[in-house]
Amino acid sequence: MSSARLFREPIDLHTHSRVSDGTEAPAELVRAAKDAGLGTVALTDHDSTAGWAEAAAEATRVGVTFIPGMELSTRIGWSSVHLLAYLFDPDDADLLDATARIREARLHRAEQMVERIARDYDVSWDDVLAQTEPGATVGRPHIADALVARGLAVDRSAAFAGILHWRAGYYQPHDAPDPLEAVRLVVAAGGVPVIAHPATRSRADVQLDEEFDALVDAGLFGLEIDHRENTPEGRRRLERLVRRYGLAVTGSSDYHGAGKPNRLGENTTRPEVLEAIIARATGSAPTYA
Repeated sequence: MSSARLFREPIDLHTHSRVSDGTEAPAELVRAAKDAGLGTVALTDHDSTAGWAEAAAEATRVGVTFIPGMELSTRIGWSSVHLLAYLFDPDDADLLDATARIREARLHRAEQMVERIARDYDVSWDDVLAQTEPGATVGRPHIADALVARGLAVDRSAAFAGILHWRAGYYQPHDAPDPLEAVRLVVAAGGVPVIAHPATRSRADVQLDEEFDALVDAGLFGLEIDHRENTPEGRRRLERLVRRYGLAVTGSSDYHGAGKPNRLGENTTRPEVLEAIIARATGSAPTYA
């Protein structure tokens, strides 16, 4: 039987748990996916695979296909570019080393940002830590949650539009590999790389064109086009790249629980695309319900 007949539809390939910046435990997220009518869900926490085992066990219990994944942080200059990675080997030494360095850089960046913000607002690093789970990838969403808890923003979205916006003067980038290095790392670990939401308003000036040939040659599989934050103009540009390079198109929610308005299954991926991802991957396997 082909893999297309083993997994279930609809398919959402981009979600986050409390392991990074979501608000639900991995098992809770899988149950929410089931309740939302999804047949397949990928857990793609930032720079971490720590939620895989819990999510896979719950997926088996409730009857949802689980796709192990991760959202890998990369950077071009001051601009953040995120890379979704599916079905890679979670024990690959080079990828483990890269994600450990990224998490450490995220932590230091977050501490430095809070230090700056605390000069002007009543918030502390302890407030941020109070919003995180042990071992979680600490980042700006946790700072946002601390600002909300301190009454300095009404919700995460308001925090990002205000105090955490780069124009506010507190933002700073963190060290991360460039997209080409990240694609090579994922492919070497047997995984399948897809650039996440590459045409949002905050990333409208990110220019991947100069190295797109190299990205494709290195094994880039696709682009996440069906995502609520991609702009109409950006989507048209991405669709041209898909046609030019023969890339796959994915769609997903980028669900964060209560951390974002995004809803599970609001965008989905076609089954033939997931079948191609599974066929290409050599690092790990789905958990079929």
